Amino acid sequence: MALPVRQQLTYWGIASAVFLVLLWALGDVILPFIMGGAIAYFLDPVADRLEKMGLSRVLATVVIFVFLLGVVILSLLVIIPLLIQQTNDLIQSAPELFNQLRAWLTERFPAVMEDGSPLRQSLVAVGETIQSRGGELLQQVLSSAAGVVNLLVLLVVVPVVAFYMLLDWDRLAATIDALLPRDHADTVRDLAGQIDRTLASFIRGQGTVCLILGTFYAVALMIVGLQFGLVVGLIAGLLTFIPYVGALVGGALSVGLALFQFWGEWWSILAVAAIFQIGQMVEGNVLTPKLVGSSVGLHPVWLIFALSAFGTLFGFVGLLVAVPIAAAIGVLVRFAINQYRAGLLYRGYSTGADDDHGAP
Repeated sequence: MALPVRQQLTYWGIASAVFLVLLWALGDVILPFIMGGAIAYFLDPVADRLEKMGLSRVLATVVIFVFLLGVVILSLLVIIPLLIQQTNDLIQSAPELFNQLRAWLTERFPAVMEDGSPLRQSLVAVGETIQSRGGELLQQVLSSAAGVVNLLVLLVVVPVVAFYMLLDWDRLAATIDALLPRDHADTVRDLAGQIDRTLASFIRGQGTVCLILGTFYAVALMIVGLQFGLVVGLIAGLLTFIPYVGALVGGALSVGLALFQFWGEWWSILAVAAIFQIGQMVEGNVLTPKLVGSSVGLHPVWLIFALSAFGTLFGFVGLLVAVPIAAAIGVLVRFAINQYRAGLLYRGYSTGADDDHGAP
């Protein structure tokens, strides 16, 4: 005999509360394990594909991580130092960029930019704040002993956790499946499948789109000669995780920088704008339909809210778990709505008469 619904809700509510309390209490302690699990989840289809090609699970996992090790070493030797240098240069040149903007506005809109005007003071304050706070923050991150230790822990623990979770992924899934309540196993499997499809479409698909577009933007902007092309490409690629935001922010930032750097060289400015236009065309017509799919189940507004809420409550760990939890909540809400529409509270006892007339 199944437990009463009220008692089941009590147990599931307690389990959810314990999960959130642990997430808040442990914080950075579980960060490497969450990141390792996310990497393993992202790479599981690759391992499955290699198994279908005849490799064992162990060999497939080793091949994947040898390739990743090569990518990480290349990044540490080439990309990351260049990225840090460009970021630092961008922070240091912020006041000069704002001074150029102020001079341009003063020349064309002298009434708005007269001495003591709020806009003039705001531009000066923003440039000085970015230089002082941005440089200070970058210096603290790079020089802090705690930051270095945490970085080393992440570099060591995350790959180890990801390796073993990827190696035992199918076994872990089978173990969890065996622990499901028997009365609700089919329903839980169906909901878990929907959540997995949503995450697979969004995290794997959208993550691959971010990687491809970020690489394209960075390489193309550096070929054009934009001074901070690598930083802008990285920002645009990361923000592509939220639909349209990456292109808007990256496009505005790159075109703004191009106006200062290439003023008078209109072909270069147009080339920078064309890069983002091409990126949007490729994303909308090729990448997103092929890698993400037409129906992801995560509305951009809901995604932004989840990232903001979990980031505020749980910090960086909250940002990592925001998307999976948002996907799970979305699936559960749709399931609850379907249950409500199938129940007497929605349909009532006179469903025959209503069904005959049809619902709008």
